[in-house]
Parts: sequence; C-alpha cells; structure tokens
Amino acid sequence: MKAGVLTVSDRSARGEREDLSGRRLTELLAAAGFTVSRYRVVPDEYEEILTVLIDWSEREGLDLILTTGGTGLSPRDVTPEATRAAVEREVPGIAEALRLKGLAHTPYAMLSRGMAGIRKRTLIVNLPGSPRAVEEAWEVLEPVLRHALEKIKGSEAECGRG
Repeated sequence: MKAGVLTVSDRSARGEREDLSGRRLTELLAAAGFTVSRYRVVPDEYEEILTVLIDWSEREGLDLILTTGGTGLSPRDVTPEATRAAVEREVPGIAEALRLKGLAHTPYAMLSRGMAGIRKRTLIVNLPGSPRAVEEAWEVLEPVLRHALEKIKGSEAECGRG
C-alpha cells in the first residue's frame, strides 16, 4: 500500500519549525508496512493543499493520504475545506473517532475540524498537527486502515464479525 504524508504548516513551510508530526507519521506508516512514496510540507494555503490532494490521489494513485496540521480554528486553518473540496465521498466516522480519542486526553480535541473522505480510490484523513496527537490518532486508525483501503478498492469481503 502506497501512502503520502502532507504537512500543512506555515512555519514548517518557511523552515522556521521542524516538521515533527509529519516525520512521526512517516515512521508509523513505515512500521505498519506502508510505502511512504510522497511527503511534502506546504503552507496553510487552500489551493496548494487542494492541488497536492488531487495530484496524489489521481496522478500518483496513492492508497492513503494523511495530512497533519491546519485543522483548528485559526483563520489560516483551511485543511478541512481543501480536503472537503478534494473528496468525492466523506467518511465521517473516522473524524468522529479521532475526535473521541483526542477528547480522552484533552478537551481541546473538540476544536479539531479534521475530516476524512475518499477521492477516486484514495482515502484522505486529516490529523492534528502535533506529534502526540498524531500518535493518538494512529492508535485509532491503524487497526481499520487495511480493511478500509481494501473496501475502497472494491473488496467484497464481509465487514462484520459474525
């Protein structure tokens, strides 16, 4: 399975801050057997985010794109809007589960506007922009990712457990 990690951060894009959350995501994906074939840092710019999401899902044919950053309430946080424009079908349960997990650690998790959805045969999921939040989100995502990606590719395997 091919994955991409897109970090959305003005400061990291300008080289003022190291991208710890994106790097952590690439480590977690690789440890789970994913090939991280794309990694990029972009500023909090709607058009740049949207362009990368479309390019990676359509031209690169990635199975999974995980974004980190740009999901909060500040005026420049536009990752969810760009993602919503990119996806063809939303997967709200993923974002709900990520917020629920985050709420177990901090009430600020309810302020995350991250979303998830599908473009073509690519699952796109927004994660918060801190390494700790990325690790917490990974605990929720990792157990269901392979199954979700198989279903997106058209697997007719049963979803239930009996």
